[in-house]
Amino acid sequence: MAHTAVNNHHDDHDHGHHDPQELKTLGFWLFLISDLILFSVFFATYIVLKDNTAGGPAGPDLFNMTVIIINTFVLLTSSFTSGLAILAMNREDKKGLTIWLIVTAVLGLTFLGLEIFEFYEMVHHGALITTSAFTGAFYTLVGTHGAHVTFGLFWMFGLLLQLKKRGITPEIRGKVMNLSLFWHFLDVVWIFLLTIVYLMGVM
Repeated sequence: MAHTAVNNHHDDHDHGHHDPQELKTLGFWLFLISDLILFSVFFATYIVLKDNTAGGPAGPDLFNMTVIIINTFVLLTSSFTSGLAILAMNREDKKGLTIWLIVTAVLGLTFLGLEIFEFYEMVHHGALITTSAFTGAFYTLVGTHGAHVTFGLFWMFGLLLQLKKRGITPEIRGKVMNLSLFWHFLDVVWIFLLTIVYLMGVM
């Protein structure tokens, strides 16, 4: 009887136990949902303010579509390489996972470099964040996406250090999966940016 009671107590304990990784994944999904709401607000604000240029430069005067198309290719390629990192991880291929994460990081850095160049060109043409409601909404929306890419890169570099030290552990697996999901999310946001801000902006 005592043995049964102990077992029942043990079972109750197991049922009340939550996997820390599952909780982290849940928290990450909540973070993504909050991010989705944030970007939705910024997109709505941009759509309302995009024609309010206060006599200053507008999208057709500022957007370098060659740079934008190259940057789109770079970011979409980085999404593909992050998928290859997941495949390598599923094969328990630590070297492959490391290589594809590094390639993804390099592509992410390239994207940021081109975006900074784009901002530099716009400022050179007199489009500061305070120039008009249009430029303020533009820099806020596109800059927020760039800040998220920067955050993702720091996350990636941290994961590379942990991977080198610990190898492919269950915790590392969860972090890589969440990072890949986050990176794909940034790609989707960029497609909306490309369409709503840049392509519609030069029409």
